[in-house]
Amino acid sequence: MHRETRVSFIGGGNMARSLIGGLIADGHSSTRIHVAEPDSERRDALARDFAVPTYAENRAAVEQADAVILAVKPQVIREVAEALGEQLRQQQTLAISVAAGVRLRDLERWLGADAAIVRTMPNTPALVRSAATALLANARVSAAQRELAESLLRAVGQTLWLDDEAEMDVVTAVSGSGPAYFFLLMEALEEAAVERGLDRERARLLVLETATGAARMALESSDAPGTLRQRVTSPGGTTERALEVLEQHNIHAAVKGAVAAAAARAEEIGNLLGEQ
Repeated sequence: MHRETRVSFIGGGNMARSLIGGLIADGHSSTRIHVAEPDSERRDALARDFAVPTYAENRAAVEQADAVILAVKPQVIREVAEALGEQLRQQQTLAISVAAGVRLRDLERWLGADAAIVRTMPNTPALVRSAATALLANARVSAAQRELAESLLRAVGQTLWLDDEAEMDVVTAVSGSGPAYFFLLMEALEEAAVERGLDRERARLLVLETATGAARMALESSDAPGTLRQRVTSPGGTTERALEVLEQHNIHAAVKGAVAAAAARAEEIGNLLGEQ
């Protein structure tokens, strides 16, 4: 991303703060990041923490922007998009939505058919710059704008492009909701350790370090998770016995059912938002 690129945020909540922090850490000048936020306390905090220009009014924030990141709640994105659509089209500004469930066709309807739009789905580890973000572009997005969108989202983690919007519901179910699945397993392991006699502090440390180590092993290995699991499971050992219990409770079916339910709900939410 060129250092003179001007990026504007509509909304200054947690996701915007994560992206702003990532961009600045990546070398982007804070003076080239503009933020519109209606809450005065949030504006003051953004200016204090990141030294970025802030605005109470959206139109002022997006003036001459190369990219505008719509980081508002899905319930209000239509109102925001319709108010900014003409200005963004005249400026040929790329619109990037991080609003969960809001589909490209609806963004095009609200921003205008000629608007260049990228729909993204970052997940909450963006808060610690370890996000997994899927991106989907409409036909008006140029190659340079695709590169710009990817560089912006890479500031908080890994990115991947999708070709079919139907895949976004699966992405939502896997990576969007996925952190909660792992937190649930951590919670269950911690509770089991405490019940077996460990104090809470040591139980939590063991669980967190084990989760971190397992994720790092998977990231650094070219082997599939199933192969890694087999490698750490000695025949007749403690791990094998534990996995047998998990399989008795049909953990694979439970996970597949959870992902299916989350994907179905993502589709429902997209339908509801599109009816607004």
